[in-house]
Amino acid sequence: MDIARLGKGCTLVSTTFLANSLRPQHQKLSSRTSGLQSKERRFLCSRAEIINAPGTTEKAENLGTGESSASKTRKMSQPRKFFVRSDQWLNILGGSLAFPLRLGTGAFVQGYSASLAPASEVSPDKYSFVEIAGRKLVEKGKPGPRPEKPIELYEFEGCPFCRKVREIVSVLDIDVLYYPTPKNGPNFRPKAIQMGGKKQFPYMVDPNTGVSMYESDDIIKYLTEKYGDGSIPLTLSLGALTTITAGLAMIGRAGKGGVYTPAKQPDMPLELWAYEPSPFCKIVREKLVELELPHYYHSTARGSTKRDDLFRKTGHFQVPYLEDPNTGTNMFESAEIIEYLQETYAL
Repeated sequence: MDIARLGKGCTLVSTTFLANSLRPQHQKLSSRTSGLQSKERRFLCSRAEIINAPGTTEKAENLGTGESSASKTRKMSQPRKFFVRSDQWLNILGGSLAFPLRLGTGAFVQGYSASLAPASEVSPDKYSFVEIAGRKLVEKGKPGPRPEKPIELYEFEGCPFCRKVREIVSVLDIDVLYYPTPKNGPNFRPKAIQMGGKKQFPYMVDPNTGVSMYESDDIIKYLTEKYGDGSIPLTLSLGALTTITAGLAMIGRAGKGGVYTPAKQPDMPLELWAYEPSPFCKIVREKLVELELPHYYHSTARGSTKRDDLFRKTGHFQVPYLEDPNTGTNMFESAEIIEYLQETYAL
């Protein structure tokens, strides 16, 4: 199920969408993130379409500093096509309001195209949403240069300016490392303010070029010129109208993902495969932000080759898909992911 959402530097204003204040506490996520290079990186991704979706069992490994590789096993949740759990209908409907208000921005990658090709000519390890009369739907885009290291973004859900930047991330099909900055968060909000000198979000750091900046429109321009073809989608270039609709798109979620919930910090960032317009991905992102959990975000808008990557990895394509290298857990199904995050990290 593909549904969209989106979202100028988010000056900390007290509105339904901008929950901003800070506490002077500062805790660093130690450079444990570098551990991802030495440990097997697990990728997370998912969506509401499945092909051959049997449950699998995996052993928990790399449980984090101080914990041994382990003896427990965790069952990967069974992906279910277009399934909404009974207690999640209102959440999904609220998240779905963004699609019409933002005209689907972020649902398709730059240069998206689709065609029907004979099934015999399509590689069996390539994901296809549908097969009709012996022909498979083939979707692709025209990605620009890929950043060697993930772009770092300090931002939070519930901020229309942050949403705008998340939308261009999906359009450009780039992977980013999100450092959530919810109101009262003791870790990354103070860190971003210390680095940039302003109480304003989003704040971007590009470790590939050494560039860092505020202002959502400036970030969008930079990313499209550096990692795209230089063109900014119309829906992200309408000035105040873009910001207003990005704010309205979040009304259905009533500011969720904006205020900190006390939580333990993981040794390593989690990994999430998702894309901005999906309401299923939206509610998982809200929980990650509330718990202030840093996470690698693998963009999987329509036309992204990372849909094929996930399909080859798991045998299905469905988002959101979460992998936690700290516990060896990998999961489909948004409701179950949210429960896992709450049980594992909330204090």
